[in-house]
Amino acid sequence: MKDGNTPILIPLGSMEQHGHHMPLHVDVLLPTEFARRVAERVGGLVAPAFTYGYKSQQKCGGGNHMPGTVSLEGQTLVHQLRDVIKEFARHGGRDFCIVNGHYENSWFINEAVDLALRELRWDGMANVKVVVLSYWDFVTQETIDKLYPDGFPGWAVEHGGVLETSLMLALYPRLVQLERAVDHPAATFPPYDVYPVKAEWTPASGTLSSPKHASREKGELMLSVCVDGIVQALRDEFNIKASGKRAAA
Repeated sequence: MKDGNTPILIPLGSMEQHGHHMPLHVDVLLPTEFARRVAERVGGLVAPAFTYGYKSQQKCGGGNHMPGTVSLEGQTLVHQLRDVIKEFARHGGRDFCIVNGHYENSWFINEAVDLALRELRWDGMANVKVVVLSYWDFVTQETIDKLYPDGFPGWAVEHGGVLETSLMLALYPRLVQLERAVDHPAATFPPYDVYPVKAEWTPASGTLSSPKHASREKGELMLSVCVDGIVQALRDEFNIKASGKRAAA
């Protein structure tokens, strides 16, 4: 990687409950596998994943009060990611992709990237580029219509629902116990937050919508659509040909 032509993909996840039917590290497994599949097609390398993330929020992850969820303070995550980017840059890395698997990480990723780029410029490295993405943002409307023929409950309540469960069924079926999944209506929340959280707002299962209609086939569809989308994004941003080679400047 010392010539700067090898993209470095860094998966960011969390240790967060995902209902009775799935393990705590869903948000680590999924971005890591997306990163691996993308790296194979763009000639990249996948860094070890961040296995802890920012605090689970009640209206998108069930809440940090739920059993099993173990989180980092925001400044801890920011400083760790900043340092990792700077260290890979010191080894020659110039193109980075942060593959996020936990919604709550988003703003702290942005802060870490901003600090890393600023400090690298101070060291004379002004040619470092970072692409930040979350795999679910590449799910197309056409795909959503196929995944949710009876209507999409919305991204905010997808925690532990059809999307994540289907991906896990496609990739890690031995870690899914669908018979333990709880079928319930999608959670509803008021348009504000309360701290300390009101535990009764979160369904007892920890999931925010039902995974009842999850399937391996739906997971494979999402894998194909999202991997293709991420690959194209990195080819565009890092000037990579379909062959995996760099295009001439």
